[in-house]
Amino acid sequence: MMEAKLLLFNRWDMSEVVIDDPGIRSQINRTQMVIPRSGGKYGKDTLHKSRMNIVERLMNKMMVPGHRGKKHKLNSGKCVGNSITLYNNLKGAFAIIEQKTKKNPIQVLIKALENSSLLEEVASYRMGGTIARKAVIVSPQRRLDLALRHMAQGIYRAKFHNRKPLPEVIADELIAAANNDPKAFPIQERNRIEKEAEGAR
Repeated sequence: MMEAKLLLFNRWDMSEVVIDDPGIRSQINRTQMVIPRSGGKYGKDTLHKSRMNIVERLMNKMMVPGHRGKKHKLNSGKCVGNSITLYNNLKGAFAIIEQKTKKNPIQVLIKALENSSLLEEVASYRMGGTIARKAVIVSPQRRLDLALRHMAQGIYRAKFHNRKPLPEVIADELIAAANNDPKAFPIQERNRIEKEAEGAR
């Protein structure tokens, strides 16, 4: 008798997803589950983020995308964090991605995160009376954290004052980032920060 397979949203197989970037491979969790919700099961553990399913991490980040810049150029104060609404929207977005690309949507998400993750960023430190800036290599966990943050903020910014349904916005943003489109917000942020780091070497 064949053993039943757990499929994400009861449709997509996570076991066939390939991660090409060895730097963030250890941080991306592809645990087989139907509903990507752990209910805070890992919250008390140290470095619990790497034990959480990658789709659940994206959902959590989209609930509160966070502000961008010290002057809060992008403010997510109006987000209410309704998980069932995001669940349905993400499920719809994955169906659109599958229809448009003819690929496993989880593979498209992984590719988008690989393209959006930074390699270098700028760290500021005080030297005497001045603040110096230095390029530093980004750790694997921070690479994935920033990629998820920029992805959520890009989706939030694209949806703001836009009548297009949220699943379509999510799908368009993920496909653009997976194709390494320079117009996609996560790719813009990666290029901007890496260019700053290159100037601070």
